[in-house]
Amino acid sequence: MRDATPGVVAVEEVAGQWLLEALDLPSSSAVGFVTGCTTANLAGLAAARDALLAARGWDVATQGIQGAPRLRALVGAERHGSVDLALRYLGLGAPTPVAADAQGRMDPDALRAALGQDDAPTVVCAQAGNIHSGGFDPFAPICAAAHDAGAWVHVDGAFGLWAAASPALRHLVVGLADADSWATDAHKTLSTPYDSGVAVVRDAGALRRAFGHSADYLLHSQEPDPHELVPEMSRRARGVPVWAALRSLGRSGLVDLVDRLVRSSRGLAMGLAEVPGLTVLNDVVYTQVTVAAVDDETTLAVLARLHEDGLVYPSASRWHDRAVMRFSVSGYATDDVAVAQTIRTVWEAVEAVTLGEG
Repeated sequence: MRDATPGVVAVEEVAGQWLLEALDLPSSSAVGFVTGCTTANLAGLAAARDALLAARGWDVATQGIQGAPRLRALVGAERHGSVDLALRYLGLGAPTPVAADAQGRMDPDALRAALGQDDAPTVVCAQAGNIHSGGFDPFAPICAAAHDAGAWVHVDGAFGLWAAASPALRHLVVGLADADSWATDAHKTLSTPYDSGVAVVRDAGALRRAFGHSADYLLHSQEPDPHELVPEMSRRARGVPVWAALRSLGRSGLVDLVDRLVRSSRGLAMGLAEVPGLTVLNDVVYTQVTVAAVDDETTLAVLARLHEDGLVYPSASRWHDRAVMRFSVSGYATDDVAVAQTIRTVWEAVEAVTLGEG
């Protein structure tokens, strides 16, 4: 609380302002430090829910959501499951998918058509960084179409929101700052410990109205306390590790970190593309590299070999109806040596599987 622990609150607020500056988001936005991107999505979508329903004359805080005007959520066909989970927590049910292209990016024309089918209060959930391709939704036309229809735009940017920190990657996030709320994880790029998500809402009052509360025994300040911007009252000072990481890196260090992760991803993709029998399936625009062997059986066998060895540990997934290996380059220690070692280890695993060794 601000009056009880003013130093810690000041550190969190500085961290929030640094984040807004680094990611080029509106400077007056509210920043809440939460457990992870699922909860950050929940926070942004709670603010959206309450604001959209308030515009229709319905106060969620006093009336709840039973009997409220139906609120719909439009999402890309390849959104992350945490968005669905947050919507479920908020009592909004399953979202309506909008068509996406081969890299998982939402089709703005399909979105505009979907928006025109209904005049219900609507939240549009865009994505910064597809989990398989790393692709970014086209934010400018998405925000324009949504706002023309009176909809709220929320961006799930668990790892991809950090692209906004790099001038070299700004082409990926054109229009990002036009959204109404954003969510990200600090552990995926800043390498803070887990339990380090960030929710950002353009309308600071909307976030406080969604989570603000009072009790006679609590100290109260003129300015909102950090716990009034997030779902929890009892919480550790999650913003302090974020402050420490940003203080250590500085602005130029953050840019260098993001650029190095992307450079490592591209080097990894180039090397894996040379492995006989492997195919890189995505356009490597950010930090995700998704590959597959000639068939699902071989892909899964290579994965098993890698996991047994333990030096390189890609995740198993399915994309475009086939088994894939997904490499997410987000560790600050990843360098050219690590990339070369990964390529070599994967090459050896593929050879062992295809030649029938051990």
